Amino acid sequence: MTSYQPNNHLHGITLQTIVTRLVEHYGWEGLHERIRVNCFANEPSIKSSLKFLRKTQWARDKVEALYLKTFHQG
Repeated sequence: MTSYQPNNHLHGITLQTIVTRLVEHYGWEGLHERIRVNCFANEPSIKSSLKFLRKTQWARDKVEALYLKTFHQG
């Protein structure tokens, strides 16, 4: 059973949803400008980005921080 986490804005949001929304908002090029990782520049796809982000915590942290900054200010 999962508990409600009122102060965690990412609770219940999948990494796939985060990446998809950021790509819809910024596009791949805009996302790469904000977070310099090759998976956003060289033949980018949701699948390849998820594979990289699941293995690379520092990059995932940056993606999650950008998501929060973009969609949860205030």
